[in-house]
Amino acid sequence: MKDSFDTSKADSQGTKIKRLSVRDFDIQKYQDYESMLLEKCREFTLKEEGVAVYRRFRVPEVYSWACSDKKRSLELQLSALQTSMSFKTDIPNFLEPWYGIGVISSAFGVPYIWKDDQAPAVDGQFKTAKEALSHRLCSVAESREGKHVLEMIEYFLDQTKGKIPMSLTDTQSPLNIASSYLMDSTAFMYEIYDNPDDLKELMIVIAEMEKDFIQKQLDLIGDALVKPGHGFASARNFSGLGFSDDNFLMFSDEDYKSFAIDSMVKVSEQFAGPVFHSCGNWTERSSLIQSIPSLLMADGAVGNQTDPSPNDPTQLGRDFADTGIILHTRIVGNSEIVSHNFNKLWRTGLKCIVATYCETPEDQFEAYASIMSISQK
Repeated sequence: MKDSFDTSKADSQGTKIKRLSVRDFDIQKYQDYESMLLEKCREFTLKEEGVAVYRRFRVPEVYSWACSDKKRSLELQLSALQTSMSFKTDIPNFLEPWYGIGVISSAFGVPYIWKDDQAPAVDGQFKTAKEALSHRLCSVAESREGKHVLEMIEYFLDQTKGKIPMSLTDTQSPLNIASSYLMDSTAFMYEIYDNPDDLKELMIVIAEMEKDFIQKQLDLIGDALVKPGHGFASARNFSGLGFSDDNFLMFSDEDYKSFAIDSMVKVSEQFAGPVFHSCGNWTERSSLIQSIPSLLMADGAVGNQTDPSPNDPTQLGRDFADTGIILHTRIVGNSEIVSHNFNKLWRTGLKCIVATYCETPEDQFEAYASIMSISQK
Protein backbone atom coordinates (compact mmCIF):
# COMPACT_ATOMS: atom_id res chain seq x y z
CA MET A 1 0.00 0.00 0.00
CA LYS A 2 1.82 3.09 -1.26
CA ASP A 3 1.38 5.99 1.14
CA SER A 4 4.00 8.68 0.66
CA PHE A 5 3.94 12.42 0.06
CA ASP A 6 4.17 13.33 -3.64
CA THR A 7 6.56 16.27 -3.89
CA SER A 8 5.91 16.58 -7.64
CA LYS A 9 2.41 17.93 -6.99
CA ALA A 10 1.91 21.65 -6.48
CA ASP A 11 -1.11 20.89 -4.28
CA SER A 12 -1.35 17.48 -2.63
CA GLN A 13 -5.01 18.05 -1.78
CA GLY A 14 -6.00 19.49 -5.15
CA THR A 15 -8.52 18.15 -7.65
CA LYS A 16 -8.02 19.06 -11.31
CA ILE A 17 -11.15 20.69 -12.71
CA LYS A 18 -12.08 22.32 -16.02
CA ARG A 19 -13.85 25.66 -15.99
CA LEU A 20 -17.63 25.82 -16.17
CA SER A 21 -19.48 28.94 -17.27
CA VAL A 22 -22.07 30.36 -14.91
CA ARG A 23 -24.83 29.82 -17.47
CA ASP A 24 -24.03 26.09 -17.57
CA PHE A 25 -24.18 25.69 -13.79
CA ASP A 26 -27.54 24.50 -12.48
CA ILE A 27 -28.11 26.74 -9.45
CA GLN A 28 -31.42 25.14 -8.51
CA LYS A 29 -29.96 21.63 -8.64
CA TYR A 30 -27.14 22.60 -6.30
CA GLN A 31 -29.60 24.33 -3.97
CA ASP A 32 -31.63 21.13 -3.74
CA TYR A 33 -28.48 19.10 -3.19
CA GLU A 34 -27.28 21.42 -0.43
CA SER A 35 -30.68 21.37 1.27
CA MET A 36 -30.62 17.58 1.37
CA LEU A 37 -27.17 17.50 2.97
CA LEU A 38 -27.94 20.27 5.46
CA GLU A 39 -30.20 17.86 7.30
CA LYS A 40 -27.23 15.51 7.71
CA CYS A 41 -25.16 18.45 8.92
CA ARG A 42 -27.83 19.37 11.44
CA GLU A 43 -27.96 15.81 12.76
CA PHE A 44 -24.18 15.78 13.15
CA THR A 45 -24.17 19.00 15.16
CA LEU A 46 -26.60 17.44 17.66
CA LYS A 47 -24.49 14.34 18.29
CA GLU A 48 -22.04 13.98 21.16
CA GLU A 49 -20.00 11.49 19.16
CA GLY A 50 -19.96 10.23 15.61
CA VAL A 51 -18.46 10.92 12.21
CA ALA A 52 -19.33 12.94 9.13
CA VAL A 53 -17.58 12.66 5.76
CA TYR A 54 -16.59 15.61 3.58
CA ARG A 55 -15.24 14.99 0.08
CA ARG A 56 -13.42 18.28 -0.33
CA PHE A 57 -12.98 19.78 -3.79
CA ARG A 58 -9.96 22.06 -3.67
CA VAL A 59 -9.01 23.40 -7.11
CA PRO A 60 -5.26 24.21 -7.17
CA GLU A 61 -5.57 27.23 -9.47
CA VAL A 62 -8.18 28.84 -7.20
CA TYR A 63 -5.63 28.83 -4.39
CA SER A 64 -2.78 30.09 -6.54
CA TRP A 65 -2.51 32.33 -9.60
CA ALA A 66 -6.20 32.20 -10.65
CA CYS A 67 -7.30 34.07 -7.53
CA SER A 68 -6.44 37.32 -9.31
CA ASP A 69 -9.19 36.66 -11.89
CA LYS A 70 -12.57 36.53 -10.14
CA LYS A 71 -14.35 35.21 -13.24
CA ARG A 72 -11.93 32.33 -13.69
CA SER A 73 -11.96 31.57 -9.96
CA LEU A 74 -15.75 31.39 -9.91
CA GLU A 75 -15.94 29.19 -13.01
CA LEU A 76 -13.42 26.74 -11.57
CA GLN A 77 -15.25 26.62 -8.26
CA LEU A 78 -18.66 26.15 -9.87
CA SER A 79 -17.26 23.28 -11.89
CA ALA A 80 -15.97 21.75 -8.66
CA LEU A 81 -19.37 22.13 -7.01
CA GLN A 82 -21.09 20.46 -9.94
CA THR A 83 -18.61 17.58 -9.95
CA SER A 84 -18.88 17.17 -6.18
CA MET A 85 -22.52 16.11 -6.42
CA SER A 86 -21.41 12.75 -7.84
CA PHE A 87 -19.32 11.93 -4.76
CA LYS A 88 -20.78 10.41 -1.58
CA THR A 89 -20.51 12.93 1.25
CA ASP A 90 -22.37 14.38 4.23
CA ILE A 91 -21.28 18.00 3.89
CA PRO A 92 -21.60 20.13 0.73
CA ASN A 93 -18.79 22.12 -0.83
CA PHE A 94 -18.99 25.91 -1.06
CA LEU A 95 -17.61 28.99 -2.80
CA GLU A 96 -14.70 30.90 -1.31
CA PRO A 97 -13.53 34.42 -2.28
CA TRP A 98 -9.90 33.42 -1.77
CA TYR A 99 -7.27 36.04 -2.51
CA GLY A 100 -4.13 35.01 -0.72
CA ILE A 101 -3.06 35.09 2.91
CA GLY A 102 -1.88 38.69 3.14
CA VAL A 103 -5.18 40.57 3.03
CA ILE A 104 -4.86 41.99 6.56
CA SER A 105 -1.17 42.87 6.17
CA SER A 106 -2.00 44.86 3.03
CA ALA A 107 -3.50 47.54 5.29
CA PHE A 108 0.03 48.04 6.69
CA GLY A 109 1.45 48.63 3.22
CA VAL A 110 2.86 45.12 2.77
CA PRO A 111 2.42 44.35 -0.95
CA TYR A 112 1.64 41.06 -2.63
CA ILE A 113 4.51 39.41 -4.51
CA TRP A 114 3.28 37.77 -7.72
CA LYS A 115 5.30 35.10 -9.50
CA ASP A 116 4.19 33.11 -12.53
CA ASP A 117 1.77 30.27 -11.72
CA GLN A 118 2.08 30.90 -7.99
CA ALA A 119 -0.18 32.15 -5.23
CA PRO A 120 0.51 35.71 -4.12
CA ALA A 121 3.19 35.82 -1.44
CA VAL A 122 3.97 38.31 1.30
CA ASP A 123 7.27 39.10 2.97
CA GLY A 124 7.08 40.43 6.49
CA GLN A 125 9.82 43.03 6.76
CA PHE A 126 9.11 45.05 9.90
CA LYS A 127 11.77 44.63 12.58
CA THR A 128 9.73 45.71 15.59
CA ALA A 129 6.08 45.70 16.61
CA LYS A 130 6.22 49.47 17.01
CA GLU A 131 7.47 49.85 13.44
CA ALA A 132 4.60 47.69 12.18
CA LEU A 133 2.07 49.75 14.14
CA SER A 134 3.46 52.98 12.69
CA HIS A 135 2.88 51.69 9.15
CA ARG A 136 -0.83 51.08 9.52
CA LEU A 137 -2.22 52.95 6.50
CA CYS A 138 -5.94 52.25 6.35
CA SER A 139 -8.67 49.78 7.18
CA VAL A 140 -8.43 46.40 5.48
CA ALA A 141 -11.53 47.16 3.41
CA GLU A 142 -9.78 50.26 2.03
CA SER A 143 -6.61 48.40 1.05
CA ARG A 144 -6.10 47.12 -2.48
CA GLU A 145 -6.28 43.47 -1.45
CA GLY A 146 -9.24 44.05 0.85
CA LYS A 147 -11.15 45.79 -1.92
CA HIS A 148 -10.44 42.88 -4.24
CA VAL A 149 -11.89 40.38 -1.75
CA LEU A 150 -15.07 42.43 -1.34
CA GLU A 151 -15.37 42.77 -5.12
CA MET A 152 -14.99 38.99 -5.47
CA ILE A 153 -17.79 38.45 -2.96
CA GLU A 154 -20.09 40.87 -4.77
CA TYR A 155 -19.28 39.25 -8.12
CA PHE A 156 -19.86 35.71 -6.83
CA LEU A 157 -23.17 36.75 -5.27
CA ASP A 158 -24.31 38.55 -8.40
CA GLN A 159 -23.47 35.67 -10.71
CA THR A 160 -25.09 33.01 -8.50
CA LYS A 161 -28.04 35.15 -7.33
CA GLY A 162 -26.80 34.74 -3.77
CA LYS A 163 -28.13 31.18 -3.65
CA ILE A 164 -24.89 29.21 -3.43
CA PRO A 165 -23.15 28.71 -0.05
CA MET A 166 -20.08 30.88 0.46
CA SER A 167 -17.44 31.27 3.14
CA LEU A 168 -15.40 34.24 4.22
CA THR A 169 -12.03 34.67 2.59
CA ASP A 170 -9.06 32.87 4.18
CA THR A 171 -8.92 33.92 7.84
CA GLN A 172 -5.36 33.77 9.12
CA SER A 173 -4.75 33.89 12.86
CA PRO A 174 -3.39 37.14 14.32
CA LEU A 175 -0.25 35.16 15.21
CA ASN A 176 0.33 34.09 11.61
CA ILE A 177 -0.28 37.63 10.39
CA ALA A 178 2.06 39.29 12.88
CA SER A 179 4.87 36.72 12.84
CA SER A 180 5.10 36.11 9.08
CA TYR A 181 3.14 38.62 7.02
CA LEU A 182 4.02 41.79 8.93
CA MET A 183 7.19 41.15 10.86
CA ASP A 184 10.30 39.22 10.07
CA SER A 185 9.86 35.94 11.99
CA THR A 186 13.16 36.23 13.80
CA ALA A 187 12.40 39.81 14.81
CA PHE A 188 9.02 38.69 16.14
CA MET A 189 10.77 36.18 18.40
CA TYR A 190 13.04 38.89 19.79
CA GLU A 191 10.07 41.15 20.45
CA ILE A 192 8.58 38.56 22.80
CA TYR A 193 11.46 39.28 25.17
CA ASP A 194 12.51 42.82 24.21
CA ASN A 195 9.16 44.58 23.77
CA PRO A 196 6.32 42.28 24.90
CA ASP A 197 3.88 45.13 25.53
CA ASP A 198 4.35 46.51 22.01
CA LEU A 199 3.79 43.04 20.62
CA LYS A 200 0.58 42.56 22.58
CA GLU A 201 -0.63 45.93 21.31
CA LEU A 202 0.06 44.84 17.74
CA MET A 203 -1.89 41.62 18.26
CA ILE A 204 -4.87 43.59 19.61
CA VAL A 205 -4.78 45.98 16.65
CA ILE A 206 -4.66 43.08 14.19
CA ALA A 207 -7.60 41.41 15.92
CA GLU A 208 -9.69 44.58 15.73
CA MET A 209 -8.84 45.11 12.07
CA GLU A 210 -9.65 41.51 11.25
CA LYS A 211 -12.99 41.68 13.09
CA ASP A 212 -13.89 44.83 11.17
CA PHE A 213 -13.05 43.26 7.81
CA ILE A 214 -14.96 40.10 8.68
CA GLN A 215 -18.02 42.22 9.40
CA LYS A 216 -17.68 43.87 5.98
CA GLN A 217 -17.76 40.40 4.42
CA LEU A 218 -20.69 39.27 6.56
CA ASP A 219 -22.69 42.32 5.51
CA LEU A 220 -22.33 41.22 1.89
CA ILE A 221 -22.61 37.43 2.17
CA GLY A 222 -25.62 37.38 4.48
CA ASP A 223 -27.59 34.13 4.64
CA ALA A 224 -25.30 32.42 2.14
CA LEU A 225 -22.55 32.23 4.78
CA VAL A 226 -21.07 28.87 5.74
CA LYS A 227 -18.90 28.33 8.80
CA PRO A 228 -16.16 27.85 9.89
CA GLY A 229 -14.80 28.47 6.36
CA HIS A 230 -11.73 28.03 4.16
CA GLY A 231 -10.07 24.62 4.57
CA PHE A 232 -12.69 23.22 6.92
CA ALA A 233 -15.86 21.31 6.15
CA SER A 234 -18.41 24.11 6.42
CA ALA A 235 -22.16 24.53 6.32
CA ARG A 236 -24.80 27.18 6.92
CA ASN A 237 -25.78 25.44 10.17
CA PHE A 238 -22.25 24.89 11.50
CA SER A 239 -20.56 27.22 13.99
CA GLY A 240 -17.15 28.74 14.59
CA LEU A 241 -14.56 30.80 12.77
CA GLY A 242 -11.67 28.93 11.20
CA PHE A 243 -8.09 30.12 11.61
CA SER A 244 -4.87 29.01 9.98
CA ASP A 245 -2.46 29.12 12.91
CA ASP A 246 0.53 27.20 11.56
CA ASN A 247 3.17 29.31 13.26
CA PHE A 248 2.06 28.14 16.69
CA LEU A 249 4.48 25.23 16.30
CA MET A 250 7.41 27.65 16.68
CA PHE A 251 6.35 28.91 20.10
CA SER A 252 6.46 27.52 23.61
CA ASP A 253 3.18 26.84 25.38
CA GLU A 254 3.78 29.83 27.65
CA ASP A 255 4.47 32.27 24.81
CA TYR A 256 1.55 30.98 22.75
CA LYS A 257 -0.82 31.51 25.67
CA SER A 258 0.63 34.96 26.42
CA PHE A 259 0.72 36.40 22.90
CA ALA A 260 -1.59 34.45 20.58
CA ILE A 261 -4.69 32.93 22.11
CA ASP A 262 -6.49 36.05 23.35
CA SER A 263 -6.42 37.81 19.99
CA MET A 264 -7.69 34.75 18.12
CA VAL A 265 -10.53 34.24 20.58
CA LYS A 266 -11.43 37.94 20.32
CA VAL A 267 -11.82 37.75 16.54
CA SER A 268 -14.08 34.69 16.84
CA GLU A 269 -16.44 36.05 19.51
CA GLN A 270 -19.43 36.51 17.21
CA PHE A 271 -19.00 32.98 15.81
CA ALA A 272 -19.36 31.07 19.12
CA GLY A 273 -15.68 30.23 19.19
CA PRO A 274 -12.51 29.58 17.20
CA VAL A 275 -11.70 26.63 14.97
CA PHE A 276 -8.01 25.73 14.74
CA HIS A 277 -5.84 24.56 11.84
CA SER A 278 -2.16 23.95 11.50
CA CYS A 279 -0.22 22.05 8.90
CA GLY A 280 2.41 19.60 10.07
CA ASN A 281 2.54 17.33 13.09
CA TRP A 282 1.06 18.96 16.18
CA THR A 283 0.01 15.73 17.90
CA GLU A 284 2.22 16.37 20.94
CA ARG A 285 0.63 19.82 21.38
CA SER A 286 -2.97 18.62 21.57
CA SER A 287 -3.39 19.72 25.18
CA LEU A 288 -2.27 23.25 24.29
CA ILE A 289 -4.76 23.45 21.43
CA GLN A 290 -7.54 22.12 23.63
CA SER A 291 -6.81 24.87 26.16
CA ILE A 292 -7.99 27.55 23.69
CA PRO A 293 -11.17 29.00 25.25
CA SER A 294 -14.42 28.02 23.48
CA LEU A 295 -12.54 25.94 20.89
CA LEU A 296 -15.07 24.15 18.70
CA MET A 297 -12.91 22.13 16.31
CA ALA A 298 -9.29 21.37 15.44
CA ASP A 299 -7.95 20.31 12.05
CA GLY A 300 -4.96 18.11 11.38
CA ALA A 301 -3.46 16.13 8.53
CA VAL A 302 -3.41 12.34 8.74
CA GLY A 303 -1.60 10.05 6.31
CA ASN A 304 1.68 10.49 4.48
CA GLN A 305 0.04 11.63 1.23
CA THR A 306 -1.64 14.51 3.04
CA ASP A 307 1.35 16.18 4.67
CA PRO A 308 5.10 15.45 4.70
CA SER A 309 4.85 15.46 8.50
CA PRO A 310 1.39 14.10 9.36
CA ASN A 311 -0.17 13.59 12.75
CA ASP A 312 -0.38 10.24 14.51
CA PRO A 313 -4.01 9.16 14.03
CA THR A 314 -4.02 6.84 17.04
CA GLN A 315 -2.88 9.56 19.41
CA LEU A 316 -5.17 12.17 17.84
CA GLY A 317 -8.18 9.96 18.33
CA ARG A 318 -7.22 9.24 21.91
CA ASP A 319 -6.53 12.90 22.71
CA PHE A 320 -9.81 14.25 21.32
CA ALA A 321 -12.20 11.53 22.46
CA ASP A 322 -14.62 12.71 25.17
CA THR A 323 -13.46 16.35 24.91
CA GLY A 324 -16.50 17.81 23.18
CA ILE A 325 -14.13 19.27 20.55
CA ILE A 326 -14.68 18.12 16.98
CA LEU A 327 -11.60 16.61 15.35
CA HIS A 328 -11.37 17.55 11.66
CA THR A 329 -8.96 15.27 9.80
CA ARG A 330 -7.75 15.38 6.21
CA ILE A 331 -6.75 12.09 4.58
CA VAL A 332 -5.39 12.15 1.02
CA GLY A 333 -5.34 8.82 -0.78
CA ASN A 334 -7.65 6.12 -2.07
CA SER A 335 -10.30 4.32 -0.04
CA GLU A 336 -7.76 1.81 1.25
CA ILE A 337 -5.57 4.60 2.64
CA VAL A 338 -8.58 6.35 4.15
CA SER A 339 -9.81 3.16 5.80
CA HIS A 340 -6.36 2.29 7.14
CA ASN A 341 -5.90 5.67 8.81
CA PHE A 342 -9.46 6.08 10.06
CA ASN A 343 -9.32 2.65 11.67
CA LYS A 344 -6.38 3.90 13.75
CA LEU A 345 -8.14 7.16 14.56
CA TRP A 346 -11.60 6.05 15.57
CA ARG A 347 -12.70 5.26 19.11
CA THR A 348 -15.77 5.64 21.30
CA GLY A 349 -16.39 9.20 22.47
CA LEU A 350 -14.85 10.82 19.39
CA LYS A 351 -16.71 13.35 17.27
CA CYS A 352 -14.95 13.91 13.98
CA ILE A 353 -15.18 15.01 10.38
CA VAL A 354 -13.09 13.15 7.81
CA ALA A 355 -12.14 15.14 4.71
CA THR A 356 -11.35 12.81 1.83
CA TYR A 357 -9.94 13.32 -1.66
CA CYS A 358 -10.73 10.07 -3.49
CA GLU A 359 -10.38 10.49 -7.24
CA THR A 360 -13.51 8.68 -8.44
CA PRO A 361 -17.11 8.50 -7.22
CA GLU A 362 -16.75 4.74 -6.90
CA ASP A 363 -13.68 4.94 -4.68
CA GLN A 364 -15.27 7.71 -2.62
CA PHE A 365 -18.29 5.46 -2.06
CA GLU A 366 -15.94 2.73 -0.79
CA ALA A 367 -14.20 5.18 1.53
CA TYR A 368 -17.52 6.46 2.86
CA ALA A 369 -18.85 2.96 3.48
CA SER A 370 -15.65 1.94 5.24
CA ILE A 371 -15.68 4.99 7.52
CA MET A 372 -19.28 4.34 8.52
CA SER A 373 -18.63 0.65 9.11
CA ILE A 374 -15.61 1.31 11.34
CA SER A 375 -17.43 4.00 13.34
CA GLN A 376 -20.32 1.65 14.10
CA LYS A 377 -18.24 -1.18 15.53
